Amino acid sequence: MEADPECLAFVPNATTGVNTILRSLKFEPGDELLTTNQEYNACRNALNFVAERTGARVVVAEVPYPIAAPIQVIEPILQAITSRTRLALLDHVTSQTGLVLPIAAIVQVLRKRGIDTLIDGAHAPGMVALNLTEIGATYYTANCHKWLSSPKGAAFLYVQPDRQAEIHPLAISHGANSPRCDRSRFRLEFDWTGTDDPTAYLSVPEAIKFMGSLLPGGWAELMAHNRAKALAARKILCDALQVALPSPDEMIGALATVPLADGSYTQLQDALLAKFGIEVPIVPFPQEPSRLVRISAQIYNSLEQYEYLAQCLREEGGEQASPFVNSPGNFLGEC
Repeated sequence: MEADPECLAFVPNATTGVNTILRSLKFEPGDELLTTNQEYNACRNALNFVAERTGARVVVAEVPYPIAAPIQVIEPILQAITSRTRLALLDHVTSQTGLVLPIAAIVQVLRKRGIDTLIDGAHAPGMVALNLTEIGATYYTANCHKWLSSPKGAAFLYVQPDRQAEIHPLAISHGANSPRCDRSRFRLEFDWTGTDDPTAYLSVPEAIKFMGSLLPGGWAELMAHNRAKALAARKILCDALQVALPSPDEMIGALATVPLADGSYTQLQDALLAKFGIEVPIVPFPQEPSRLVRISAQIYNSLEQYEYLAQCLREEGGEQASPFVNSPGNFLGEC
């Protein structure tokens, strides 16, 4: 990941990062806050919360899934823009469908129209190459506990230099009136928001170093390895379930989703864990009874695990005992 460190602050998670920006900005009645139908539920709730209290309006661009090409993300967003659009809240990697959105292209288009962007990059660090300067988002937040494999409770918030004066942490603390002049007010406010345990934050450099040491080619090889495994696993599932690939390869990182027959997502997810020892999200999308199976690929996963998942999904929760029950590597869900 590449970014100016003076533009970064630690936060506990990406949802906190999104809330920090939305609660700092001032919106007026009639302002429009743009997002998509695939925005992460927690962050969409934060957007709704702010809109309801300021009189702003949430506008939702409908991004299709299955999807044929990245342009099908860009076009609905462009069509949803009006003269009242103030901010766009967008995922870099969608949680429900596992799509890597063409975020740099979207940010560029919106910036030309004078629209600020808040990017929820929860899954991006360690899954895709990430250069925040090149992406150019006004605000970007992401987790370190997913693909970087730090402990939970470590995430970051990126704020462009010319916007830092208007952004404040959710907990206002000593930094708001600190007399120190050896760092920016942004740094003073975010670096100390009250008594807390910074262990998760302090672990991030070691997590990056460790994960980058697992393959000879470092992080570049690890990300390529995981992506190739996700693509192979997706094909295994699609072939077994006799469904077409729901998105182009170029929109896949280390997450992938495959449509399933309609039914209860909770019953199937619970059955996969209880009967077969498989931990994998079954996602209601766009809403019940439609559902997807969402797989993750990390270096500790094997293709045999995805083959077994495909078998269990075909059998719709049969009673066969799993050879992977109690195996620590039988985790095909979110990192």
